[in-house]
Order: sequence, then structure tokens, then C-alpha cells
Amino acid sequence: MTKIENSSLASEQKKRRRRKDARPAEIIEAGLLEFAERGFAGARLSDVAARAGIVKGTIYRYFDNKEALFQAAVKSRITSTLDNVEELVDGYPGPTDELLKLVLAIIYEKIVASDARVLLRIIIGEGARFPEIPSYYYRESISKGAAVIDRIVQRGIARGEFREGPMTTMPTIIIGPAIFAAVWKMTFDEVEPLDLDVCMAAHVDMALNGLLA
Repeated sequence: MTKIENSSLASEQKKRRRRKDARPAEIIEAGLLEFAERGFAGARLSDVAARAGIVKGTIYRYFDNKEALFQAAVKSRITSTLDNVEELVDGYPGPTDELLKLVLAIIYEKIVASDARVLLRIIIGEGARFPEIPSYYYRESISKGAAVIDRIVQRGIARGEFREGPMTTMPTIIIGPAIFAAVWKMTFDEVEPLDLDVCMAAHVDMALNGLLA
């Protein structure tokens, strides 16, 4: 085999490896589209495979079942965002009110305004039929998000920037308007469009009015 042939073979092998590495993300993208259109109960892995341009058996190389694919979508869209936010909180040097604004902006951009809200729609619409789904979503999304907000609040209290009060004892209240915004976008937006920039500004204003010392 010539050097040119060796080089061509090596290049082809690299392309295949890159394609294989990217495949789980492609399956998750296809899964989100299928969940958005048909819900959790109606989504079929065969249709997910068709959207991804693969055979159904390929999905099982990466995900054991439909629930595992849903969980992977939660990790991809929400858990990864919250992990990045935690890193930001760890190293942020500035005032805590600015940190809270920045974190809420990330949550609105990466979760509320993205296809991640499809996952929340499934929780609301089908959670009673599939209780393991809201349980997982709570652990990986709501619980983690509340923990991050609580860390920010405690940081502000320790620095004398925030005051202790009813809002600081229940961090989920601070994140609540973002959940409201996601639900609104999924239900009433065609009737009464919600401006997420205005909503986030109101959210920040309300939160800081309840927190600032």
C-alpha cells in the first residue's frame, strides 16, 4: 500500500470515528423532535432512527430504551447547562446581584428559549402516566437548579449583599418565573406572545427586590 493510500485510509478512519462520536448527539436531536411532535408515549424509536438517518438497532448501541433516550436529552439540554452554571458560580469574582442576573440570563437562553422546554411539556402532560420521568427530571433539573440558586443566595448573604427573608428560605421561588415563562411559551404563546427579554427583566427585578440588603 502506498503512502497516499495509507493517508487516505487513515483520513477515512478518522471521519468514521468522528461520525461515531457525534452519533449520540444526533440521536438525541432526533429524539427531541420526535418527543416534541408525538410526546413520550407516542414517540417510537423506529421513527427516531428514521429522523437520524440510521437503522433502529444503532440506537441500542447508545441507549437501552426510550426512557434512556429521554434521560440523555435531559442531560444534554439541562444538566450540562446547570453544570456550566455551577462552574461559573465557583469562579465568579463580582457582586452577587450581577452573578444572579448572569445565571438567570443563561437559564433563559439555554433552557427557557430552547427546545429543552419540550422536556418540561412531557413532564406536565405525561408525568402521571410515567412517574419515573418527572422523578428523574426533578433530580437532574429542578433540584440542581434550586441548589445553584441557593448557593448564590447564601453567597450574597455571607457578603452582606442579600438579606435573609422568606425568599431565601425557598430558592425554588426565585427560579419560578423562568418555569412560568417556559410553560407560557408552550401553551399560550400563539394567543399572547411572551417577550422573554421583558419577562427576564421583570424576573430579575422581582428577585432582587426580595433579596437585596
